[in-house]
Amino acid sequence: MRATVMYGAGDVRVENVPDARLIESTDALVAVSRACICGSDLWPYKTMEHSDTGRRMGHEALGVIEAVGADVRTLNVGDVVVMPFAYSDGSCVFCREGLHTSCIHGGFFGSGEADGAQAEALRVPQADGTLVVLPVGADDALMPSLVTLSDVMGTGHHAAVVAEVGPGKTVAVVGDGAVGLCGVIAARRLGAEQIIILGRHPDRIALAREFGATDVVSERGGEAVERVRELTDGFGVHSVLECVGLEQSELTAIEIARPGGAVGRVGVPQDETMPASRPAFYNNISVSGGPAPVRAYIEELLPDVLEGRIEPGRVFDRVVGLGEVPDGYRAMNEREAIKVMVSLS
Repeated sequence: MRATVMYGAGDVRVENVPDARLIESTDALVAVSRACICGSDLWPYKTMEHSDTGRRMGHEALGVIEAVGADVRTLNVGDVVVMPFAYSDGSCVFCREGLHTSCIHGGFFGSGEADGAQAEALRVPQADGTLVVLPVGADDALMPSLVTLSDVMGTGHHAAVVAEVGPGKTVAVVGDGAVGLCGVIAARRLGAEQIIILGRHPDRIALAREFGATDVVSERGGEAVERVRELTDGFGVHSVLECVGLEQSELTAIEIARPGGAVGRVGVPQDETMPASRPAFYNNISVSGGPAPVRAYIEELLPDVLEGRIEPGRVFDRVVGLGEVPDGYRAMNEREAIKVMVSLS
């Protein structure tokens, strides 16, 4: 079968690899019909040192089950399923607390713990706890929005949840990538009164406004902080969704939060330390977040997608076949595309 392999910065190839197969009795084999290129895939695309063996890429997918292990109880061959970016057993102490990304029997796709999803097929460990059956056909028009439940929509929602977004609150979203745009959807869905998007790309800003953003701040650094305060009577916002992961974005997030506010971090941090610890302390700002336990959110978000109340699939502005994935990486890295979907059907 064919799969995407990254060998180093800028070196992405689609190659023939051994066919995916069942290994454990709790596995499922999924024929991938949709996959994605994630903003977090761009970090190794920019910085990965050369590897002779390469790294299988991709962690967002939906597809059709081709086979199940002997101990799989809730899934059947032919089911259309969405796959969260982390696999989990669904029953350990952390899964029961809704923190599937910390499952004691879990791991992450495309990380070496499990193969990547930018491929024709994929072995899914802990299938019963990981996969969610979708009540749609394999070629449903909602596929773009449904595949966002594997990561970006759930991640934007996680940022909003940990930032304590709620009715009547003011919200700022730092970052206008796919996760930030889904964060705007999430903030509006949770009842935010004012949603400020911090970004500077016209196509993304236009989409953010359609998703519910009420204000745009295109400045950066101190000027951005000043502008957000102008928009909030000098106080700052109740909730900040930090969707980038760089030192500057983390610093801005804390500086635009009002005293007693909350920051939800979902951008993969690129530094070991977090800035602005002292301002966060003295302003009683809570900072939380991490890898989104998207499996915990799928049942909550799925009805809104199925009934058309939210349309996160609109973040995809380019669709490629599996053989075109290297160009999809280039397009996202050069900001020619917000998010690329890979279609295998």
